[in-house]
Amino acid sequence: MSQEIYIASIDQGTTSTRFLIYDKSARVIGSHQIEFTQFYPEAGWVEHDPMEILESVRLCITKALDKTTADGHNVDSGLKAIGLTNQRETTVVWSKSTGCPLYNAIVWMDARTSSICRKLEKELPGGRTHFVESCGLPISTYFSAVKLLWLMENNVEVKDAIEKGDALFGTVDTWLIWNLTGGVNGGLHVTDVSNASRTMLMNLTTLDWDKTTLETLGIPAKILPKIVSNAEVIGKISEGWPVFDVPIAGCLGDQHAAMVGQTCLKGEAKSTYGTGAFILLNTGTERFKSNHGLLSTIAFKLGPKAPTNYALEGSIAIAGAAVQWLRDSLGIISTAREIETLASKVDSTGGVYFVPAFNGLFAPWWRDDARGVCIGITRFTNKSHIARAVLESMCFQVKDVLDSMHKDAGEKGEVKNEKGEFLLRVDGGATVNNLLMQIQADLLGSPVLRPADIETTALGAAYAAGIAVGVWKEEELFSSGHKLNTATTFSPKLSEEKRKKKVDSWCKAVERTFGLADLES
Repeated sequence: MSQEIYIASIDQGTTSTRFLIYDKSARVIGSHQIEFTQFYPEAGWVEHDPMEILESVRLCITKALDKTTADGHNVDSGLKAIGLTNQRETTVVWSKSTGCPLYNAIVWMDARTSSICRKLEKELPGGRTHFVESCGLPISTYFSAVKLLWLMENNVEVKDAIEKGDALFGTVDTWLIWNLTGGVNGGLHVTDVSNASRTMLMNLTTLDWDKTTLETLGIPAKILPKIVSNAEVIGKISEGWPVFDVPIAGCLGDQHAAMVGQTCLKGEAKSTYGTGAFILLNTGTERFKSNHGLLSTIAFKLGPKAPTNYALEGSIAIAGAAVQWLRDSLGIISTAREIETLASKVDSTGGVYFVPAFNGLFAPWWRDDARGVCIGITRFTNKSHIARAVLESMCFQVKDVLDSMHKDAGEKGEVKNEKGEFLLRVDGGATVNNLLMQIQADLLGSPVLRPADIETTALGAAYAAGIAVGVWKEEELFSSGHKLNTATTFSPKLSEEKRKKKVDSWCKAVERTFGLADLES
């Protein structure tokens, strides 16, 4: 009997870590998930403990292997490769000699670097868009480079380690791979093109660190990892881990992994609903420059010699995080799933509009001086109206991004169905909410497509690893019809007149958020 073949995926997100094991048909046969601690030291600051993240990976691997072994699968002998996907932009600096973090990980949504951003905008001739030509990104608190600058300016341990040549910088993928491949005993210091493209430091054309940018910002190249493609054997897992001598063969930032998991071809877009929401449109081998507040970024590069696919991206800082806020901070719901039931008790928000600009607004507004507002409240308003307004806020933000995408890409840059409709592929944990998906279709005025497997981020990392070791072929995965036959379609039911009025009201609400960052506490 032929040996069973397995591919596994480490999915390290903003609030939790997962380890999933797939068989050759890409079916999940075992998994485990662990939530880890979010630290909020000051208003607008968000941190993670890198050691806790590392331990969560170890525990998830152990538990998932135990489950699959109990179910009769011999994963230990059949595991061919592991793919890794991670929260992007989150910044870690650690000691090469001790392996210890020199500070907590500064998370992608952290806004402490706003003063650094303002300073750079004033000093550099290109202002906020000074680096757009090379990296595709505006100067923003979102990206890793300014988080690294903050650490270099404010943390003595980081400064000293850089001077002594003992500091290593990386996003979470780099931190994990270094530890998985040996750590202080020869761990590999690498990142991939998708994660590197989110630092503000990589040149989108050369796919290497941009020397001019490094010189301008004063960041030493010696602390940066080597950049590799999304699908190649990077190294093998070292002894001391629950699995070892297994190749790490895929690495992608979470949103790029979701594109691969959704097998998005040129002209197709996906929206992932997690802590934030992230909409990417594959522009093929052509890099599009946005004139409407979007980012140019890497989509994926599935092999060292494979063509580079680019994307337009719109990033939304707060999506599912607003639901967590209702649960953890306000106590309006006790579980995230309850929001659908609560919001379904009313057929509208009763004129309430909620804009979750907790740490500012990302695409297409790019206003770090914005703060959250809830407007239109009357004595009639109840918690169901608030819950529905929170769901609508996620969908309005996605619509804002897609409207910008349509303007940037134009008719030639998008693929439509036989009815002339642009289909938005959706994924992520929040998409189990049918009401959310219907609201999204209503506000877009076009269909929303939810795959049978909504966890496409982990699947994309597994696909990349499988491609690298020959378990799957790229052309076969991307020509599989996107599994549309098993997808659920949500079609719009809202009239065009009603949609337009709601969008106009939303835009009024967004404008109310501007310039509120300095309100007295």
